[in-house]
Amino acid sequence: MKTDIQIAQEATMLPIKEVAAAYGIGEDELELYGKYKAKLTDELWEQVKDRKDGKLVLVTAINPTPAGEGKTTTSVGLGDALSRLGKKTLIALREPSLGPCFGIKGGAAGGGYAQVVPMEDLNLHFTGDFHAITSANNLLAALLDNHIQQGNSLGIDTRQVLWKRCLDMNDRSLRNIVVGLGAKADGVVREDHFVITVASEIMAILCLAENMEDLKRRLGKIIVAYNYAGEPVTAADLHAVGAMAALLKDALKPNLIQTLEHTGAVVHGGPFANIAHGCNSVRATRTALKLADIVVTEAGFGADLGAEKFLDIKCRMAGLKPDAVVLVATVRALKYNGGVPKTELQAENLEALEKGIVNLEKHIENLQKYGVPVVVTLNSFITDTEREYEFIRRFCEERGCEFALSEVWAKGGEGGQALAEKVISTLETKESHFAPIYPDDMSLKDKIATIAKEIYGADGVTYAPAAERALKRITEMGFGSVPVCMAKTQYSLSDDQTKLGRPTGFTINVRDAYVSAGAGFVVALTGAIMTMPGLPKVPAAEGIDVNEDGVITGLF
Repeated sequence: MKTDIQIAQEATMLPIKEVAAAYGIGEDELELYGKYKAKLTDELWEQVKDRKDGKLVLVTAINPTPAGEGKTTTSVGLGDALSRLGKKTLIALREPSLGPCFGIKGGAAGGGYAQVVPMEDLNLHFTGDFHAITSANNLLAALLDNHIQQGNSLGIDTRQVLWKRCLDMNDRSLRNIVVGLGAKADGVVREDHFVITVASEIMAILCLAENMEDLKRRLGKIIVAYNYAGEPVTAADLHAVGAMAALLKDALKPNLIQTLEHTGAVVHGGPFANIAHGCNSVRATRTALKLADIVVTEAGFGADLGAEKFLDIKCRMAGLKPDAVVLVATVRALKYNGGVPKTELQAENLEALEKGIVNLEKHIENLQKYGVPVVVTLNSFITDTEREYEFIRRFCEERGCEFALSEVWAKGGEGGQALAEKVISTLETKESHFAPIYPDDMSLKDKIATIAKEIYGADGVTYAPAAERALKRITEMGFGSVPVCMAKTQYSLSDDQTKLGRPTGFTINVRDAYVSAGAGFVVALTGAIMTMPGLPKVPAAEGIDVNEDGVITGLF
């Protein structure tokens, strides 16, 4: 079987102008980045903003395992299948981060014959959005340290600096650093930190901002530090907003590319779902809904993280109402949740499947709590058996879910038609009664407890002293009514990544919290989750190369 990058490199792409034309987008509404990539202009939004929205379909998954689930692959293949069935369809995805691309997870362009292209461009520098976000983040950091160096008229307490520098790369050595070493002119010595770019508040802000005015308003609210009186100091106080917005001017515009079958894909923004809110930009989703009959979007990692944040944060803020949810699983992943080692997943094992399917069951229950119809799909593998498929199909249908096999990895849109038919049927016959799982006026602790108990299945929540102090301070500052963004491991419903399946009898430990005032949510840090990941023992980067003709190999 050809590798993903081989399939992508052999694809015949249409000029992006032709892809755009199929959605009524003219050349004047495109800003071209070469022949196959473009940004959608503000003028396009002004033209389409009053149109009726299409249907919104969210693709999410069970907790990720080493066996693989294929959420983006499913999103892309479903979009192509819907197009084959005559539905004007757009796919709305996140942009990949270089961290996992060179680390362990790989890129985020889909896989097999269900990919978006140009695959190499998307997984590497793309249109420069992440560079712009990194630059804006680090400009604010530079202005902050310069202000302290130049007399510190705002009285910033260097022991209470919150703003961190960022880099779009997994580099554990930068988690905790000291800046300002050297001569007096080299700055004030203090402890500092790096986060990965996708964990920067500016990434979250860009993905939630409605327009330039809203972007600047949100940037100005960023709390960078506290002064000696314990009062917050903001980016607006440092007069940083205008320059940051200038760096983000083009990054604010959504990007348009295509699938292998020439379905349009609006790809924009990329906050991680385990340490941020895990969804592509509001602007991308809203624009796609005005241009298509059906929009297929996705949220990061498992439904306990990405889908919860999509539904409780993004939809709440943007006024979006999903019409259906597709929940992705694999037979292999369910058996892994049932205790089967990765090396033995090929063999039929109904006993392990029955034990591991409780993970899928919990995600079904969670999504149904939001009042949205659920379709379960299995990414098929050649080692799967009909008895395993039948067991899962019956299990899902008994819980009120539609069920379909997906073969999009091997067959592209053709392999997703059964799933597409189920999705169309669901959209036409089942009504969505979407509502977030908690109200705005609930206290921060009650919001955290609601997510922990209702979504994760925890018995309760414990708080480290730092978290208690932080939540009290955040509430006193007037941020008690904002949503909560839980930073938690993606590998388990609990905050312990070793607890597979559907763990019970556990508590969620919140070790700290902070407010992302510009983004408009409070982040609760649980377990050992880190905002700057590290590289594995054998990074994916070791297998990536480029030859003298400029052909890249090893990306996946």
